[in-house]
Amino acid sequence: MNRRTFTRNCAVAAVAATASTYEPPFAEGSSVVPEAAQDAPFKLSVMLWTVFRDLPFERRLEKVAEAGYKNVELVGEYQKWSEEDYTRANAKRKELGISFDATAGIKHSLTNPADRDGLLADLREALISMEKLDCPSIILLSGNVVPGMAREAQHQSCIDGLKAAAKLVEGRKIAGEPVRLLLETIDPIENPKYFLTSANEAFEIVKAVNHPQVEFLYDFFHEQIAEGNLIDKLEKNIAHVALVHIADVPGRHEPGTGEINYGSIFRKLGELKYRGTVAMEFLPTGDPVAQLRAAREMAIRAAGGK
Repeated sequence: MNRRTFTRNCAVAAVAATASTYEPPFAEGSSVVPEAAQDAPFKLSVMLWTVFRDLPFERRLEKVAEAGYKNVELVGEYQKWSEEDYTRANAKRKELGISFDATAGIKHSLTNPADRDGLLADLREALISMEKLDCPSIILLSGNVVPGMAREAQHQSCIDGLKAAAKLVEGRKIAGEPVRLLLETIDPIENPKYFLTSANEAFEIVKAVNHPQVEFLYDFFHEQIAEGNLIDKLEKNIAHVALVHIADVPGRHEPGTGEINYGSIFRKLGELKYRGTVAMEFLPTGDPVAQLRAAREMAIRAAGGK
């Protein structure tokens, strides 16, 4: 399941892999988890929809662990799970030392006030699964432009919707962490109908909501396509960023295959003492374990980790 089921599917283009020669230190089929999986100054995660989609869920977690990650992001993969499915998934993640740091999949929009009740109902339902999975954050999307409605009114509807959602999670914790609502933009190439395409506007909305549990998901892939100027916006708004997503442009492939200087971005995150999560959301051009591991090592080196 793709977290953008109401946006256009990502187009996969074949480009040369910069990490294709990296040799993973795990045999195929191994469930061994590496010691000291990360020493970055921030959490490193993998958005699961991008990798190992032909494998059973528990095996996908094993492959993520082979790549050295201790955090995973979901897109409602659990929506049709039985209680036995939850039990198996939780047993496997605990065995591997993996946490689910965020999820997505809310269908109703923020832009349309008529969707407000549906949005809140979606959130209440999602919180049940988040509790079962010890997953403390959920990604919210603005939704598409509402025909005939002024842009200013849709902007205000996003603010009002997030304020209403914040009331549902006020003071609530999951796995000892505050429940966070993470607003994300989508670029206008992926979905020309989508409302919130600008990180600057998203930051305005988050600041207007003014709630500690409402923050921004800065997706560098989308923002590079939409407006660029990635680091300047990061520096000016770092206090409102709880999660960043990593993929290169064009093609949504691993760092180093395109035009984004991820070495500079990781370095800047380290300099800014960012303590949120950095999630890999790229479509690997070669072996996924090797390329996830190479991306993790790039982030650690550039950010000044060990």
